[in-house]
Amino acid sequence: GLWPRGGWTRAAHYMKHRLRRLPDAPHRIARGILAGVFISFTPLFGLHFAGAALLAWIMRGNILASLMATFVGNPITFPFIAGFSVELGNWLLGHPGVMSPLEIFTDFGLASVEFWNNITSLFSDVPAHWDRLHRFFFRVYLPFLLGGTVLGIFSGIGAYYMSLPVILAYQNRRKKKLRERLAKRIAAREAEAEKQAGVAISDDDAAIAKR
Repeated sequence: GLWPRGGWTRAAHYMKHRLRRLPDAPHRIARGILAGVFISFTPLFGLHFAGAALLAWIMRGNILASLMATFVGNPITFPFIAGFSVELGNWLLGHPGVMSPLEIFTDFGLASVEFWNNITSLFSDVPAHWDRLHRFFFRVYLPFLLGGTVLGIFSGIGAYYMSLPVILAYQNRRKKKLRERLAKRIAAREAEAEKQAGVAISDDDAAIAKR
């Protein structure tokens, strides 16, 4: 199902951990996150992965990071994203009225059914009703696309500037730990070599004393 094991909070922590550990330059990972967050605010349902990957590729960002960042759009956040995006889009277009998230997703469902019926009508005697899709496009889809683009740009840029220092600090801390671990191994090997050299010298001294 859509609900992850352990809940969305645990899934969010897991995704954050995975994003920080990606083996790439911090700015590339942050660009990927920007792309994934931005796409999550668009009404391109079913194309978020492809859109995020394409945008990350264009921006020379980390594609895997962009795919993981689409996690921002999930069953918990989508109602808020849709509601604010459509309301902002309608306000920018000068359309009156406010739509609830339930109305928005209901219209998306009805539009999908209507579109499929119109496609099948090409092979039957059932008449097509493009006027309904025309209404859906200007009442829901276009406002969602416009408002979501605006919110996605601000959210994506915000995600970039918030994630970049976190990823940079994490990678620097990890590099420091690796250097310290390597230094300890080298010191241990040198100590072992000195110990073995000391034993060898003692054996030589003992051999000389017996002569």
